[in-house]
Amino acid sequence: MNRMKRNISISEIEKFNEFSIDWWDETGRMKSLHDINPLRLSYIIQKTSLKGKRVLDVGCGGGILTEKIAQQGAITFGIDASAHMTAIARSHAQKADLDIEYIDTDIEHITQFTNTGFDVILCMELLEHVPCYKSIILACRKILNPGGIIIFSTINRNLLSFLLAILIAEYILELLPKGTHEYKSLIKPHELNRVCSGAGLKNFDITGFSYNPFTRNYYFCKNSMVNYMASFKHV
Repeated sequence: MNRMKRNISISEIEKFNEFSIDWWDETGRMKSLHDINPLRLSYIIQKTSLKGKRVLDVGCGGGILTEKIAQQGAITFGIDASAHMTAIARSHAQKADLDIEYIDTDIEHITQFTNTGFDVILCMELLEHVPCYKSIILACRKILNPGGIIIFSTINRNLLSFLLAILIAEYILELLPKGTHEYKSLIKPHELNRVCSGAGLKNFDITGFSYNPFTRNYYFCKNSMVNYMASFKHV
């Protein structure tokens, strides 16, 4: 398959492959993912039950969130376009004695590996790292079971998000490696909602969250000016 025709960014994959050496180090370059994980899991559990559900983690990376989903009793799958990342995820899951199926693919080609749909699809911090986030949404909708839930986590696009999520987070506080995000790739909530609505997904929640650098805690907030999570239902 010609990789150039796939909805992936080779530079983005190479960038995250570089980060993978300390992916599971809670004090390493990916410490922000570990810090945010409890909040992400809390939000997901608030919006949908997981036990016994077929759950797909799209862009799972090394499996930090995927493992927490499996621990809730879900039938858990994780996919990533980087075979390097899924290898790390498989190895860690085996050590943790968790039954997770990891597949080296992107969401647009998941049907090559399974024709069975999913009850819950998670797409966390991925949309802003691909050439066409609309393609991701349409592909997710195709494999989401009727009545199923899809949850996205991404970053708003405005001056405040540039200052906090890029300038301060990456270049001043070094919460993330420099160059993790590009401003032009960030997504406003109304843009996400418009694409999802056109795909037959109904929004039922958008919740913002923020970060306290002194306590290293993420917390829900009243606005979605910077980071936000959004839940949609198959209609």
